[in-house]
Amino acid sequence: MDFERVLRFIVSDFSDSGIRYALIGGFAMGALGIVRATMDLDILVHRDDLPAVEQILSKRPYRCIYKTENVSQYVSDTEQLGQIDILHAFRKISLSMLKRARSLPVFEGRFCIPVLAPEDIIGLKIQALSNDPARERLEIADIQRIMEQVGQDLDWDLLGEYFRLFEKEDEYETLKKTYG
Repeated sequence: MDFERVLRFIVSDFSDSGIRYALIGGFAMGALGIVRATMDLDILVHRDDLPAVEQILSKRPYRCIYKTENVSQYVSDTEQLGQIDILHAFRKISLSMLKRARSLPVFEGRFCIPVLAPEDIIGLKIQALSNDPARERLEIADIQRIMEQVGQDLDWDLLGEYFRLFEKEDEYETLKKTYG
């Protein structure tokens, strides 16, 4: 996947259409300065903006191969365009994540893109490991990398809310002792 090419058109097209979005997942970690391999783009998008997103992606050309109330997945037959996974923001917690997102430079500052706050990326990783225990090792490793990078600057109260939401209070206490 040519991440720079895809992100350039996302920034341009989404901005032109007023789409509320932010990067999540592996590429968002990279924008935070944490090296992590990734094969696709993961984006949080306000649910009300999904019709415009679908229109934009279909012109690039992507096709939707999976869609539920919570997520949609787009792929292109052009290898350079790859796959884009979209998490739909419509609950209070995910809408708050979008509001906290901030624009960060990518590709050595050639352009900027909205990225979730580190705490919110961690929150989504807690959700992922709770939904799929087979992902626990990967998600915990990512959480630890974010905490090593950001450490005491994290909003530990917000993190505590995420860990409590998924009944992971013991993990929270352990991580806070190490990184907080």
